[in-house]
Amino acid sequence: MGEQVPRVGVKTTARPASKSATKSSTERAAGSAGSTAKPTPKSAARAAGKSTAKPAPKSTTTSTAKVTVKPAKSGAKTGAKPGAKPGAKPESHLSMVRRARRINRELAELYPYAHPELDFRNPFELLVATVLSAQTTDLRVNQTTPALFAAYPTPEDMAAAVPEEMEELIRPTGFFRAKTKSLIGLSVALRDRFGGEVPGRLADLVTLPGVGRKTANVVLGNAFGVPGITVDTHFGRLVRRWKWTEQEDPEKVEAEIAAIFPKSEWTMLSHRVVFHGRRICHARKPACGACPIAPLCPAYGEGETDPEKARKLLKYEMGGQPGQRLSPPADYPGKPAPALGSG
Repeated sequence: MGEQVPRVGVKTTARPASKSATKSSTERAAGSAGSTAKPTPKSAARAAGKSTAKPAPKSTTTSTAKVTVKPAKSGAKTGAKPGAKPGAKPESHLSMVRRARRINRELAELYPYAHPELDFRNPFELLVATVLSAQTTDLRVNQTTPALFAAYPTPEDMAAAVPEEMEELIRPTGFFRAKTKSLIGLSVALRDRFGGEVPGRLADLVTLPGVGRKTANVVLGNAFGVPGITVDTHFGRLVRRWKWTEQEDPEKVEAEIAAIFPKSEWTMLSHRVVFHGRRICHARKPACGACPIAPLCPAYGEGETDPEKARKLLKYEMGGQPGQRLSPPADYPGKPAPALGSG
């Protein structure tokens, strides 16, 4: 059966091809069969102008690619194709900045509870926990620090620690000998050079053993309220995936991202991006089909696009699993992490 060409708005009674009243029976038959006659350009144009057909109703099918996990409020449909269409012009810097800022706003809607995922009660504890977090998970650090801080609650106590005893306490975090050396060294520096207090300046923090710019920004942003961008593994790969930068060096990444956003957004931007990287935008298999910012992502399709399969890839509170903190903030919607050895 041949394919029928739709005729939106074309009347089924076509005008006769000629005004002559002496048509042959064949011509009259052709005229009465206007519903199958191919319209001429002029007649098609007239028919289109006089169309009385109602527009096709919009589909009422609900997208199944929305993240339904609360407190996501974005409501953006997923399953959309990347913003960069084949053959489209390269994105201008201004367009990229606008898209980046919109992504940040969407992430703020999705993660209003974003926070540092290390347990701490003061700047010293945050500094120590951040040093321990190298090459391990925040969960493992949070499971380890209660016993560590019970034994060494102050820089003075930690400066006087017996290395072998500290090594046993922090062994679960890996690289425990190097980390013990850094923790004792920075504690001695805090005791001898800063009066036992963690300094609130980046220039001072980076002079401490084991403390680089990333660790310093974590401490400044979350213990002192000083805006800073934290370029960890998750942050770096997502901003490159989103085409905000092509840089690989953390300091260059920090500089380029800082130029895109107001300084007041730096700390929370860092938390939101890291949250998204840990929950949805995974390194090896991102959950594209369950991502509320998919319409803004130039890398859409690198991961699972089927909504149902993508939802199974969600982690932590997005996937109904415990978070990484044993003592999360009050507004965190997920479950606390289990203590070490409890499962």
